[in-house]
Amino acid sequence: MIVDCAIYRDGRRAEAPEDFSAALAEARAGGGFVWIGLYEPTPGEFDLVTEEFGLHPLAVEDALKAHQRPKLEVFDDSLFLVLKPVLYEPEGDTVTTGEVMIFIGDAFVVTVRHGEGAPLAAVRHRLEGDPKLLGKGPTAVVYVIADAVVDHYLDVAGELQTDLEELEAEVFSPDGGSSRNAAMRIYAFKRQVLEFRRASVPLVLPLTRLAGLGPFGGSVPFVNDKARPYFRDVNDHLARVNEAVESLDRLVSDILSAHLAQMSVRQNDDMRKISAWAAMAAVPTMIAGIYGMNFDHMPELHWIWSYPAVIALMGALVTVLYRTFKRRGWL
Repeated sequence: MIVDCAIYRDGRRAEAPEDFSAALAEARAGGGFVWIGLYEPTPGEFDLVTEEFGLHPLAVEDALKAHQRPKLEVFDDSLFLVLKPVLYEPEGDTVTTGEVMIFIGDAFVVTVRHGEGAPLAAVRHRLEGDPKLLGKGPTAVVYVIADAVVDHYLDVAGELQTDLEELEAEVFSPDGGSSRNAAMRIYAFKRQVLEFRRASVPLVLPLTRLAGLGPFGGSVPFVNDKARPYFRDVNDHLARVNEAVESLDRLVSDILSAHLAQMSVRQNDDMRKISAWAAMAAVPTMIAGIYGMNFDHMPELHWIWSYPAVIALMGALVTVLYRTFKRRGWL
């Protein structure tokens, strides 16, 4: 579905002709660029864009099928950037990812969105409200989209940190750590962190290239070199995000280990209690078993105080065992 199509010239929006070829020609003639926004396009809809803008077939295939890792690919006539926005759903404390594919050329930007986690209307509105930034051309669109995606990463990381603190308090509460659902919740949280990492960690290399850093930090086609400081700022934010995600992953692993250790300690305590009660039950059982053999030559059976003496002996031995186990913390 074609969401929006407009020509931007000198930082101002102008409605574009319905024909993409005419829109591109008009944008080039006026020194501007055309920006087309698509949402989960069908192959037929995308064929029109591919034909008019000369997009590479491999990039087109990725844009249609989605489920791509964040990446930056350079082709002869365009630049292809994949971003994975993250959406946090507080109702289920879950993280879902969408996808934004960006094609950048000399006078055009084509954005392809998949999923609900990547609305670009706010990005377009932000750009249209800043003519100075919008006047920098397609590079400004790439920067603002990347900035919006990474800034939302920070918000999601904050939400996950709150969830982790709640999970930690539950696990280490007096009765929460023994809950059968605790391990399940910890594992589910770790899956959410993993989903987050799949979106943020691979984005480091594309932003590093756009920022002009590292061994691949040379000039990137169709991207204004003067925009590198802006991309360095986004890259710094992404570094903070990845540090937070790494910390979350490490902490949730520690919580899981601590929970398993707690469960092992509780099981040991339970076994000691069971063993202590079994030992106390064994003493009178043994004595009763001896006197239940019904032998004739057991002189104490004919003693008038035999029964109360044996009962008293059983009680005394059980009391000694109970106090011993209690003193050692087994009961």
